[in-house]
Amino acid sequence: MTEQKKKPSGASPFHHGERAVQKRLGVRDIEDWAQKVVRDFLPDQHRDFHTALPFLVAAARDEEGRPWATLLEGPDGFVTSPDLRHLVIEAKPSNGDALEHAFVAGADVGILGIELATRRRNRVNGRVSEDRTNSITFAVEQSFGNCPQYIREREWHRVGVAQPKAAKLGSSLTVSQREWIGSADTFFIATGYRGDGESPTFGMDASHRGGDRGFVQVVNENQLQFPDYAGNNHYNTIGNLVLDPRAGYLFIDFENSSLLQLTGTASIDWEPDDLTAFPGARRLITLDIEEVVELPSAVGLRWQVDADSVRSLRLIAKTSESEDVTSFVFEARDGGPLPAFEPGQHLPIELDIPGANEPARRTYSLSSAPKDDRYRITVKREPKGLVSRYIHDHVEPGSIIESRHPSGDFMMTCNICPLVLISAGVGITPMVSILRAVAAENSNRPVWFVHGARDGRHHPFAGEVRDLVADRPNIKSHVLYSRPQIEDTIGTHYDAKGRVTGKLIAELVSNVDAHYFLCGPTSFIAQIRTDLEEQGIPVEQIHYETFGSIG
Repeated sequence: MTEQKKKPSGASPFHHGERAVQKRLGVRDIEDWAQKVVRDFLPDQHRDFHTALPFLVAAARDEEGRPWATLLEGPDGFVTSPDLRHLVIEAKPSNGDALEHAFVAGADVGILGIELATRRRNRVNGRVSEDRTNSITFAVEQSFGNCPQYIREREWHRVGVAQPKAAKLGSSLTVSQREWIGSADTFFIATGYRGDGESPTFGMDASHRGGDRGFVQVVNENQLQFPDYAGNNHYNTIGNLVLDPRAGYLFIDFENSSLLQLTGTASIDWEPDDLTAFPGARRLITLDIEEVVELPSAVGLRWQVDADSVRSLRLIAKTSESEDVTSFVFEARDGGPLPAFEPGQHLPIELDIPGANEPARRTYSLSSAPKDDRYRITVKREPKGLVSRYIHDHVEPGSIIESRHPSGDFMMTCNICPLVLISAGVGITPMVSILRAVAAENSNRPVWFVHGARDGRHHPFAGEVRDLVADRPNIKSHVLYSRPQIEDTIGTHYDAKGRVTGKLIAELVSNVDAHYFLCGPTSFIAQIRTDLEEQGIPVEQIHYETFGSIG
């Protein structure tokens, strides 16, 4: 293992502009955390990461001191790390690039290593220590990781060596460039500040910004505006702009590998009058454009055009539903609205579990109502389940997890059909979401809620379901316990002893137009489906979702 030196204790990793922004926004407590994670060397993990990438985003200044951002790319292994304080990059900007002549010895450079396919990113800032014909040696002054929020997940592939076409220069945006920016979901921003004297906090910084398509608004041919959302509270970009408002933007045409570089002066609207067009935004940043460089076919990489997005969620409530089932309620970390879902769908989540080589991914059914402004997932603790044990034992209010958009084909989309909701065990989870949606309709459509549990201690949502059914004559509930305990009272806690069967469903339901929704163990689903089909229920009226014990 390479020796990794530590910076002097107590040294702030932030310059006075970053600290001023943190103070203004009430997050100066980030200092203690940042002192532990902002290093003056590259940890081995970061060295491995940067040297495996097919490209780097780089920020620097041109001969006039204006910041720009560009891509540096090359064949496998074009980045090496001879020691923990240096990167050797066998690449330079192409002809016509705004930074074609910028990477000279002593130049401040900010580097963002970003792996779009896995949404990992690490930043390293420093200077060019050696400039050669086709490569540079980069000396590290600060290195730190970033969270994956707002990164659009994209696969990439090589199409050969880039064959750049002549650069297109201008002082304002063309119609096609405005359309390009208006449809973008990703861009990169270059900012920097160098004060008097020497400090590792000075220099250039390359950062990522992402959102839904159209999150960057083209105000006119010389002005752009984008919303600034909650991040890691370092405020490197904003802190730089407070002291030096010059900025460079880089947009990538992921399909054609063209680059669009902009430089200009940025202004920050700390308290905009209207943020309704940018839900979750904290402030707006406007760029007055001074120069534009378009580089057609600039790199030899192609990326997936349409990309999935990830949202960071904050846990705000944790509630025990039964002896081994717990609900977790999340809100958006940035305070914005959450993507809508249909009742019955699930939420894909990711958790960073200590000791694991990569994030653990699971999907859990949503048990909240679609009209709620929060997500509730309900998880059974499996004795050998890695994720379920971790989320039960270690995820507490305030914890941050990553999620994708709710998805799944098991969903209640019929607006008027009679419903029969049939579940066993923790299969009750999506049924509660459907039941909550139906109860909110205040309609008269018939609904039967049939659930099987072991006993009262293993019956999640028992009280919630009773409350939803109460005073709603169109909704009928029938609960069975296979092994009721002495404290379980028939007629109060459950309706009969036994298990849910197709025969029981036939006795309870006689509506030929009903749609049946089933959720539970595979064997349970198989038997109920067979029973329903033998009773003549059309297969298109039977919807099911199985679950296992992967945990």
